[in-house]
Amino acid sequence: MKIAVKTFDNAAAGEIELDDSVFGLEVRTDLLARMVNWQLAKRRSGNHKTKGISEISGTTKKPYKQKGTGHARQGSTRSPQFRGGARIFGPVVRSHAHDLPKKVRKLALRHALSSKVADGKLVVVDVVVADSHKTKGLAVKLAALGLDSALILAGEQVDTNFALAVRNLPLIDVLPSQGANVYDILRRDTLVLSRQAVEQLEARLK
Repeated sequence: MKIAVKTFDNAAAGEIELDDSVFGLEVRTDLLARMVNWQLAKRRSGNHKTKGISEISGTTKKPYKQKGTGHARQGSTRSPQFRGGARIFGPVVRSHAHDLPKKVRKLALRHALSSKVADGKLVVVDVVVADSHKTKGLAVKLAALGLDSALILAGEQVDTNFALAVRNLPLIDVLPSQGANVYDILRRDTLVLSRQAVEQLEARLK
């Protein structure tokens, strides 16, 4: 399929042919959900922790004799029944990451790109560069393009001025093309690709 190419001054810059095997798939939301769950699970710190009975400080003495007190038998004041005692089956430090085949991850990225095309939320620009590191001028250009929530994928490297100018805009993200991922694509309303990013994504995903 063909799509028009723009500049950040909202001027026409020709057309580009998009590969249907990357940008023209029928979207599978189950794959996108699996991929987002994988990404979010992988980045969890997993440092939650509660103390077991062996980790609670306190005496190991039996609190009172076994029989004759009228109370339930107890062997330790560090047990879960007591205030300040242990927690049974509490969370421990662990990794939440789980496996997802590389082919599934690659396919999910193709479906994420295709979903933006299907929703009419894909914009291709000629190059991702800025003349100045000032945010104000770039914000005006993005507003003229209707970009208030967008992920911008530059080429192999992100232009320094562009990165500095865009970092104060709360709903605008910019990444190099190799950083393209399903979660960041879906969490923003519009996907903006440079010509170089399109070529690199097609080479990576075909």
